[in-house]
Amino acid sequence: MMTTMCAIIGGLPLMLAGGTGAELRRPLGYAMVGGLLVSQALTLFTTPVVYLYLDRLGTWRKRRLEATGSAAQT
Repeated sequence: MMTTMCAIIGGLPLMLAGGTGAELRRPLGYAMVGGLLVSQALTLFTTPVVYLYLDRLGTWRKRRLEATGSAAQT
C-alpha cells in the first residue's frame, strides 16, 4: 500500500498540472492514478478470497483422503 500511495502521489502533479503541454500529460496522470487505485482495490479484495478458497480446497482434499484411507482399511 505504501508503494502504491507513493506512485499515486507522484502522479498527482501530472493530473493537476497546468501550463504548456498539460493537455498531453493530464490523461497520463488520470490513467496512472486510476489504474493504481483500481489495482490496489482489486488486490485488497481478491487476495483474501483466494486464500480462503485454497484453504477450503485443502480441507476438502484432506477429508477426502482420510475418508478414502479409512474405507480402504475396512
